[in-house]
Amino acid sequence: MEALLNEWLWQEEYWLPPGVRWQDIEVKEDEGRFPRPRDLIYTLPLAFAFIALRYVFERIIADPLSKRLGVKDRIWIRAASIPKLETFYKQSSRQPSQNEVVSLGKQCGLSQRKIQTWFRHRRNQDRPGNTKKFSEASWRFVFYVASFTAGLGSLFDTPWLWDHRECWRGYPKQPVAEAHYCYYVLEMGFYLSLLLCVSVDVKRKDFREQVIHHIATIFLIAFSYCANFVRVGTLVMLVHDSSDFLLESAKMFHYAGWRGQCDSLFVVFALVFLLTRLVVFPGRVVHATLVVSQEFFQPFFGYYFFNALLLVLQALHIFWAYLILRMVYKFMFLGKLERDERSDEESEVGDEEEEPEDEGDECSWEQRKGAINSKLASLANNCVLNNLTNQRNITSRLPKAR
Repeated sequence: MEALLNEWLWQEEYWLPPGVRWQDIEVKEDEGRFPRPRDLIYTLPLAFAFIALRYVFERIIADPLSKRLGVKDRIWIRAASIPKLETFYKQSSRQPSQNEVVSLGKQCGLSQRKIQTWFRHRRNQDRPGNTKKFSEASWRFVFYVASFTAGLGSLFDTPWLWDHRECWRGYPKQPVAEAHYCYYVLEMGFYLSLLLCVSVDVKRKDFREQVIHHIATIFLIAFSYCANFVRVGTLVMLVHDSSDFLLESAKMFHYAGWRGQCDSLFVVFALVFLLTRLVVFPGRVVHATLVVSQEFFQPFFGYYFFNALLLVLQALHIFWAYLILRMVYKFMFLGKLERDERSDEESEVGDEEEEPEDEGDECSWEQRKGAINSKLASLANNCVLNNLTNQRNITSRLPKAR
């Protein structure tokens, strides 16, 4: 297996610039750590450790915190217990076609409207509550804050944070500090845990983009470490962490119903996101790897592959920036943030709206009649209508007075 890997995977032309061999970049132990692929093997058990830690965090810290902040879950109408529909829901489809609705109606002796209503109520039962969303957002918030703080602290004194040409000076013989190695392992382990939990987390409108983002990030971290693009890789991770914790904090306040704090944090997040992802990332990081690097070595396979992953991330940044600008437009012209356009909208949008029950249902008719009566009562109490009524009564009494 080792010989096969050396022959096909670890060929020097894939990982090193032309004219450089593996023995040319070997460093002594006292000179520092040189990146080895086997160093990343710790990320897999670390990902499972993150999943276990998240489970404990959400139940011990996030859930009690959500209650203290006033997070409330919406109560949905529970679907009636109908075994045939429940079996179809779990084994076949959550959204049956018209032909399937007709067939299920014949089997259960129900109208098509009642079949559709049952499935809508059943889907709403499975909708994640605000408490679950709050717990997920708080977990990511804690990690992003810790990651950004640790990354900034480890990079603040490095020359390549301020001068992007220092990313390539001496490449590829660049020893890696222990702090940067730990930074890499923690980030890759965390994104692996997000990818492993993507099927059980809240499914959002940008689900596919999130999966692509996680996969591209994992490949980017792993490849950049193996190819010793560590200096640029640390900058990429720092740029991403700088705005992510702001978004998660805005989500937490949104689920708690704190509109003012949510709107303020979202505006700050939008400014930081647009600055870091559309200005700093392409202007400094991508430019450093795409253009400046050619001053120090000739392009090779690793150069093209690494830049391709960076461009995939940049395309996702543009997509999310479009959604964020839509939100900013709504905030400026409508005065409030009605929904999170970036990643807080569930994929099944239309299920929240409750349609009226079948006309033959006496209970639902009584409910609708009561709602109509309450609306009429509120209109009767309206001051404008009262004034008009009083004026009409006065004019009707005038002829009698005469």
